[in-house]
Amino acid sequence: MGFQPQAEPLRQLAGYLKDSLSGHDRNAQKHATLMLSQAKSSPDVNNYLTYLFANRQPPSSLTFSTEDYHTIRCSAAIMLKNDIKGAYKMMPIDRQNYIRSSIVLGLQDPNTQIRNYAGNVIAEIVRQAGILGWPELLPELLSLVSNEGGNVPPTTQEGAMSALAKVCEDNRKGLDRDYQGQRPLNFIIPKLLEFTTSPLAKVRSLALGSLNVFIPQKSQAILAALDTLLEQLFRLAYDSSDDVRKNVCRSLVHIVDVRPEKIAPHMGGLVDYVVSQQRSREDQELALDAAEFWLCVGEHDKLQASLGPYLSKIVPVLLESMVYSEDDVLMLEGGGDDAEQEDRVEDIKPQFAKSKGARMQTAANGDESNSHDALEANGTSMGRSDSVATVYDEDELSEGEIEEYEDEEEGADPEDRWNLRKCSAAALDVLASVFHAPVFEVTLPYLMENLRHEEWPNREAAVLALGAVADGCMDAVTPHLPDLVPYLISLLDDPEPVVRQITCWSLGRYSAWASHLVDPSQKRAFFEPMMGGILMKMLDNNKRVQEAGASAFANLEEKAMEKLTPYCKPIIEKFVECFAKYKDRNMFILYDCVQTLAEHVGSNLAQAELINLLMPALIQRWNKVNDQSRELFPLLECLSYVATALGDSFAPFAAPIFTRCIKIIHQNLEEYLQAVNNQGLEKPDKDFLVTSLDLLSAIIQALGLSPQKSGELVSSAQPAFFELLTFCMEDPNNDVRQSSYALLGDCAIYVFPQLQPFLPTVMPVLIEQLDLDKIMDEEVETGYSVVNNACWSAGEISTRHKAGMVPYVEELYHKLMAILLNPEVPQSLNENAAIALGRLGDGSSEGLAPHLGTYADRFLEVIGKVDYTDEKAYAIQGFISVVGHNPQAMERCLMKLFITIARYPRVNTPGLKDLFSDFQKILIYYKGLIPNFDAFLGQLGPQDQQSLRDTYNL
Repeated sequence: MGFQPQAEPLRQLAGYLKDSLSGHDRNAQKHATLMLSQAKSSPDVNNYLTYLFANRQPPSSLTFSTEDYHTIRCSAAIMLKNDIKGAYKMMPIDRQNYIRSSIVLGLQDPNTQIRNYAGNVIAEIVRQAGILGWPELLPELLSLVSNEGGNVPPTTQEGAMSALAKVCEDNRKGLDRDYQGQRPLNFIIPKLLEFTTSPLAKVRSLALGSLNVFIPQKSQAILAALDTLLEQLFRLAYDSSDDVRKNVCRSLVHIVDVRPEKIAPHMGGLVDYVVSQQRSREDQELALDAAEFWLCVGEHDKLQASLGPYLSKIVPVLLESMVYSEDDVLMLEGGGDDAEQEDRVEDIKPQFAKSKGARMQTAANGDESNSHDALEANGTSMGRSDSVATVYDEDELSEGEIEEYEDEEEGADPEDRWNLRKCSAAALDVLASVFHAPVFEVTLPYLMENLRHEEWPNREAAVLALGAVADGCMDAVTPHLPDLVPYLISLLDDPEPVVRQITCWSLGRYSAWASHLVDPSQKRAFFEPMMGGILMKMLDNNKRVQEAGASAFANLEEKAMEKLTPYCKPIIEKFVECFAKYKDRNMFILYDCVQTLAEHVGSNLAQAELINLLMPALIQRWNKVNDQSRELFPLLECLSYVATALGDSFAPFAAPIFTRCIKIIHQNLEEYLQAVNNQGLEKPDKDFLVTSLDLLSAIIQALGLSPQKSGELVSSAQPAFFELLTFCMEDPNNDVRQSSYALLGDCAIYVFPQLQPFLPTVMPVLIEQLDLDKIMDEEVETGYSVVNNACWSAGEISTRHKAGMVPYVEELYHKLMAILLNPEVPQSLNENAAIALGRLGDGSSEGLAPHLGTYADRFLEVIGKVDYTDEKAYAIQGFISVVGHNPQAMERCLMKLFITIARYPRVNTPGLKDLFSDFQKILIYYKGLIPNFDAFLGQLGPQDQQSLRDTYNL
């Protein structure tokens, strides 16, 4: 029996639903929002919503216009979907049945938007109830699309296919699960392949799009059907529908990823096809989907070489596609001077602190994905905002719900989205990195024709192309650079800001060439004008150009490194001008420029003239930024690098910065505790903790030559420094704990007298952190980084606390051994655990001696792989001390010990005067213990024997 609503509640609800989507009367909208929120408490509200949505014609009790009733139905669908999301499982069965039976009727509605809404609600029900929660749905949808009886209208077929596509997208894994011996995907895939032959273009497109959902999953059902799918793709290749051809291109890209051998035999024909689709100027989205093919194949180790014979076809279409479209030109042309305009809040990209470990790893690996010259630097955020100003839960709004808002996206700045131009440039970059000179040979005529083109879009595209081939074709381009670089420098004064912007980026890509010129005359001719030109663009009157200039200069800094030392004064002078000129958004990249300079010129920055230029500008900004601003993240990080570079010269600035970091940490911890105890409060951003802890580390390191100064900062901190640090060491956030243990280790090195009284509180927390079982599976990588830093800090404390570590020896030993014996942990963590265990022996050798026979073999195995550092030297000396207390325990691995000693280099380690003397004593002991010592030594390799005999007089 159907639901029959009461007239008055229905009328009121309909009115509120209409007003809730009204942008004309804000007061009415606000009131409607409140009333709808209250209506959720009614047990029948979802029946009313379903009733309004499912009825095409307004009930007799409602007197709304056709347009208003359509708005009411849309609003009802959105509210119903969100209620289902939050409460479907708690609804009575009869209400669920009513919603399910009624909502399917929406697929038959003549209005496309209503059909889309019906599909959204259907997909949400399946998302909440699961596949088995609505077992009749899939057969019903497949039947409607199939239209085997010939009586299903085309619009209903399209509506059902749209709903099926949504269900497939949301349940790609669920549909491939076994349900009582059957997998839904086994009968869905053949039906989708069948639907790709439908006479309805929308059905063909959605069916192919649904197949594309499953290809990356590599399910058996789709892999078994790949040959059939490929045949169908070839039939659909020149379909009359652009949407179908888009999905053909997407299918090809997916198949490249999962089964490249299926693509390889057809490469010649596919090249011609993809080129033709990329030249589809009427549909930029289709052209973009086609261009993705080159990017995917070019990055595929097994397929990339197969593109070689076709470069003369591929490269020209990429170059053509790098020119801004006419619509983009209209938006960008004549971009004026906006340097004096304040930034809007939405213009400032969110900033996230990088954990200390992440920064160190990036610096060590030189990963270009984090580097300033990555191809995305040409003007680039690829993010997308789909904010919808409705009174409903805005999470996961779907197709149909946002159609009326998507027009706003059409006007988005072309520089802020992933598009055909960027994809083509990225593909050219990839091909240049694979094929090198042949790509430049095809590109060169285009450059010659367009670099000096009268139309700025052509000039801009040529400069983009020149930058895109920089890394891969450097050898081929180099002979042309003496002509090209001066011309690029001249383009820094182009009247079009967009051209100036891309020129900065392109010059940054060639900064390695310029910065490594040896001849002084060439440096004056090319490097200095390049550096000066980019610096000047950092002060451009257009904000986008400023940003591009700063990014390019940070790239130049990374390539030139210490070669910038003679130019520090003019560079810093320009930075100071930037601090005075920039609005908030570009401050973020300016901090990056400052810290990159500090990182690479290091202590050369510690000159009074340079300090007096740079620090007032930084301190002025430091005083301006409030404690809640996300600008603090890059600023604190920047100051960390500057403090490290200045060393003891940072002392005059240290106290107020140190005090404020303590304040920020204390405030953040208090706000967190309040939020834990009051669910209504928002938890504070932990990035404030991470960056503040890292800056405290940098200051303590910087003042390393003046332990009295750093000790005073720590001792005078309010609240107490080590109490705060202990709280941070127990924080649930991995990044916070990682930075906390880095700071703890630095305190052990530089301010141990201040740390020592707090060790009874600190050590139990540290030991607990070494428990690998506490690392959550989803955070395993960052969890290991925390343990890594905890091991390191334990070693630093052991070296200084010596016999004071005795109370902790047993627990530390068992925790460190668990790490050493775990085959899953990274090598770096194994090495740090071995170093910590070795250093523990320095003052606690008697406590470790009974365990020596258990851990010696594994310790020597791991420590042998560690580079020769002071930390390794302390660890080996501690280990030798333990051996001295239980030499008989080394019987099983004595040979490894002799090899370790034989291969240890004669280097002086500060504070370790007795290491080689300790080696000598232990060798003499074993010489007296082993009956035929010469025969024992004879088991060593010739070089190891000779080393021991010569060095230790054996």
